[in-house]
Amino acid sequence: MAGVLDTAVGYCGGTTNQPNYETVCSGRTGHAETVEVTFDPETISYSGLLKHFYSIHNPTQGNRQGFNIGSQYRSAIFCSDDEQLAEAEALRDAIEQQANRKLTTEIAPLKTFWRAEEYHQQYYLKHKVGACRI
Repeated sequence: MAGVLDTAVGYCGGTTNQPNYETVCSGRTGHAETVEVTFDPETISYSGLLKHFYSIHNPTQGNRQGFNIGSQYRSAIFCSDDEQLAEAEALRDAIEQQANRKLTTEIAPLKTFWRAEEYHQQYYLKHKVGACRI
């Protein structure tokens, strides 16, 4: 996507240090599988990224996305600062009002992004399986 400079997959929102795929999948750490996005705000706005995020998944499904079930698959946005938090909450509220439906998307301050194991980075390119809309 134009303006996205880099991405990394990892884990956010949990209670344990140094989570790994196995512990996150257990559902006991509280982490969500996440994507850290580095972007050029001159090319794409934070609001543009948020709108794209909402367009590529179902933010009304609690603790799942498609065939993936578990709290690690919840819809979540972890914000780097108060400005991002306010913007994310405003867009969520606008979507809820327009759809007349509550979203399950968790919006929270980013505490720690734990980078996932290297074999998870660019997973679909490495393994040539499936299709990921992200």
